[in-house]
Amino acid sequence: MDADTALPSPAPTATTNEPASPRRPPSLAARAAIATGFVLAGFLGLVGVTLSQANKERALSGLQERLQNDAIAYITNFDVNRYGKLLPPDTSPDPNFLRPGSGLYAVALGEHGYRWSSSSAIGLDFNFISPLEPGQSQFVGPIDTRMGRLYYYSYGVALDTAEKKSVRFTIMVAQTEDQLEGENAVYQRVVLIGLSILGVMLVVLQQLLLRWSLTPLRKVASDMSRVERGESAHLDSQYPLELTGLTERINAFIDNEREQRTRYRHTLADLAHSLKTPLAVIRSQLESATVEEPSRRSGVLDQVRRMDELVAYQLSRAATSGRQTFASAVPVAGHAEDLVQSLEKVYAAKNVLCEFDIDDDAVFYGEQGDLLELMGNLLENAFKWAGHRVLLVVKTQPSTGRQRPGLRLSVEDDGPGIAQEKIERVLQRGVRGDERVQGHGIGLSIVQDIVHAYNGELVVDRSPEFGGARFSVKLIPA
Repeated sequence: MDADTALPSPAPTATTNEPASPRRPPSLAARAAIATGFVLAGFLGLVGVTLSQANKERALSGLQERLQNDAIAYITNFDVNRYGKLLPPDTSPDPNFLRPGSGLYAVALGEHGYRWSSSSAIGLDFNFISPLEPGQSQFVGPIDTRMGRLYYYSYGVALDTAEKKSVRFTIMVAQTEDQLEGENAVYQRVVLIGLSILGVMLVVLQQLLLRWSLTPLRKVASDMSRVERGESAHLDSQYPLELTGLTERINAFIDNEREQRTRYRHTLADLAHSLKTPLAVIRSQLESATVEEPSRRSGVLDQVRRMDELVAYQLSRAATSGRQTFASAVPVAGHAEDLVQSLEKVYAAKNVLCEFDIDDDAVFYGEQGDLLELMGNLLENAFKWAGHRVLLVVKTQPSTGRQRPGLRLSVEDDGPGIAQEKIERVLQRGVRGDERVQGHGIGLSIVQDIVHAYNGELVVDRSPEFGGARFSVKLIPA
């Protein structure tokens, strides 16, 4: 191939010093799960605290009632002899009163230093008890004692004797706090487990309901992916009323984008037709007219030819569509065969054999004209410089995180190729400042524009199989 032909350089790629992509915000489902988790945690926590507090009050009230009943049971078992002396009870309302250190105690204080203790309270200090007037009661606790923290109930009693005398005494029944706290701890543990299970069930239920509610949105995303892959022209599914306005506007946007591109191409075609016709007339008249100054006539013809080439070149550049979000999928294989058949007829005298290695599912996401320009110019360049063989390779390239696959296209020939030391120089040249390209350089410049428009990359090296030049194009999907 001609080493002096202007070759397109690789499209700019991302560098390592670019800032990291912003962190993706959490999904709607994740947001709902987090929000629901916080709300449920707060609500169920408040419920748990309320239930625990209510249980404490209930347990404390129950303790007071139980101690009061035990005190009444002891009072009914006390008796007074004929001499006005208190006779201790011979039974106990609870076996724990008979077991030392059980945490349940009963003490009675009477007149003239009378003192009685249950078996569980023998030897223990209950000096904190104060005598009460008959009919007076008291519930106190918790208080710190040598037996630990205690709740106690005391009641003042007056028993009448046969001689109509009154014998007064105070009965006290106490219980340690750890028994009450143990009951509360068991209740709190049951409440915690129950509320935790309830919270998990509510979160799971909420996620199921949310998943069902977001099904239409996932359907929209799926249909959008089908449109991007070129499998559908519009969002054509039935959506809920809340999404109808959105999907209708997306369809209108898709239609508007395609209409604008169509109008743009038609306008360029009209412009080209308007310019090429008078240029053709001028050239025809100059070629047929007799001019006294041949050099001036030749100069005018050269300028007219250059204008004609510039119009063709700029028209091809402007008509390049570039990457499109909603481009249709153009199969590559059929168009490649048509191009090769045409070129084989043009270069029939060279007897060039073109081989294919094209994936059956290889598609080009863009305008069909861009694909034809890209392959056509690369193939024509290869046919021009090939000895007898050309190889066209088209492969699908998986693209991580994208809806569409990429495309890798290469054209190789067995021609003279480009010297290694010249490839670097040619690739570094880039696009010329005035963008005016004459002759056969126009075709490869169009390739350059198409590759740049589709955010692709072009590499020129030597064919490992044929020994000639190899043009490799990598197109990245939108």
